[in-house]
Amino acid sequence: MARTTGRLTALKVSRAKLPGMYADGGGLYLQITEGGASWVYRYMLNGRAREMGLGPLALYGLAEARALALDARRLRHQGIDPIEARRAARARTRLDAAKAMTFQQCADRYIKDHRAGWRNGKHVEQWESSLRRFTFPVIGALPVQAIDTALVRKVLDPIWTTKPETASRVRGHIESILDWAKASGYRTGENPARWKGHLDHLLAERTKVRMVEHYAAMPYNDLPGFLVELRKKKGIDARALEFTILTAARVSEAVGARWSEISGDVWTIPAERMKGGKSHRVPLSRRAMELLEALPYNRELIFPGPKFGRALNINAPRKLLIGMGHRITVHGFRSSFRDWAAERTNFPSEVAEMALAHVVGNKVEAAYRRGDMFEKRRRLMQQWATFSTTALAKDVASNVAPIRQTS
Repeated sequence: MARTTGRLTALKVSRAKLPGMYADGGGLYLQITEGGASWVYRYMLNGRAREMGLGPLALYGLAEARALALDARRLRHQGIDPIEARRAARARTRLDAAKAMTFQQCADRYIKDHRAGWRNGKHVEQWESSLRRFTFPVIGALPVQAIDTALVRKVLDPIWTTKPETASRVRGHIESILDWAKASGYRTGENPARWKGHLDHLLAERTKVRMVEHYAAMPYNDLPGFLVELRKKKGIDARALEFTILTAARVSEAVGARWSEISGDVWTIPAERMKGGKSHRVPLSRRAMELLEALPYNRELIFPGPKFGRALNINAPRKLLIGMGHRITVHGFRSSFRDWAAERTNFPSEVAEMALAHVVGNKVEAAYRRGDMFEKRRRLMQQWATFSTTALAKDVASNVAPIRQTS
C-alpha cells in the first residue's frame, strides 16, 4: 500500500536538484526552483486550491517542515484558514511593536521629518520646548497607541484657562504628532487631539477664554521711563529687549539677528527668519545704531546666548521683564508702537503696518505698491526712537511735533 505521508527522506531531500514539486504527503511539498529550495503546504478551501509557504530549506529541515505542515492541518481541521491565521498573528506582532513606540519617540521623529520644511531653528526650538515643558512629563513615555482623549485632557486642562495661547499650540502639536503616528502605522483610530467635532465640545473656545492674569501691552506713554530703567540693566538680554523695542520687530527676529544682516543703518531680515516668509528691511534709528556699536562683535550673532554658537533664548527678554516687575509681553511693545504711531503721528497707517512687517492691502493694491515705503518708515522709526528715549512722555508731547506726510 502506498504511503500517504512521510514519502520523503533526508537523503531524498538532499539529492533533489531538478526544478519541481516533491511530495511528502499530507499537503507538504519540497519546491525546487532556480531561486532555491523551499517548503510549501497545499490545501483546498471552499473548492479552491491554496498554497502556503513554510520557509526555505536552508532554515527548515524535513522534520521541522513536517511539524509546520501538521500545525496547518490542525487549523484546517478546526475550520481555520492557516494563511489567514498567520496574517492575523503577524498583524498582532506589528501592533504590539507599534504600541511599544512611545509618544516622545513619535514626536522626535515628527520633528526630524519636518525640520527641513520649517522656517528656522527657532521654530524647532519652540516645538521642542513646549513639548518638554507641557507634554512629555504627562504622556511622553506612554505608547502612542494608548493616547486617548482623557490623556490629551490631562495635558491641556492645567493650562487651557491660564495659558490659552500656549495650550492651543500644544494641542495642535499633539494632533500633528498623532496624525503622523497613524500615517506611519503606529496607531489606529480617530485623533483624540482634534478640535473640530471633538475637543470643541469639551473645552471652551480659546478666543473666549479669559486669562487668570492678563498680561497687557505697555501704554506708550510709559515707555520712555521704562527704557531709562532698562538701560540700567547689564546683560545681553537687556540690550536685545531694547533693540526689539526700537525696531518694533518680533522678538524671534531680534534675538536671532546676525551681523551679516546689518549694512550701514539698515537691518535686512532674511525671508527664512520672517513670519511671512518674505525678507524685511528695517531702518535703524540713531539710538539703535549706538546700541549695536556698543556690543562686542563675534562675527555671527548680535545677541549670542550662553551656549556657544547659539542665539539668545527667545524667552530671555520676557524673563527679564518679569524680573523687573512688569507683567507684560515683549510682543506687546509692537502694540505700543502701533498705538503711538496712530495717536501721535500723521503717518499713513500703511507706513506703520509695513514697519511691523504686516501685509498691507489686498492683492490688487499690493500689485500697484511695489515699494516698501522705506524712506517714510525711516522717518517714522527715528521719531519712535526719539519718543522712546525721552525720559518724560509729556516732554515728548511738547517737543516732538508730528510731521505731516503725504501719501
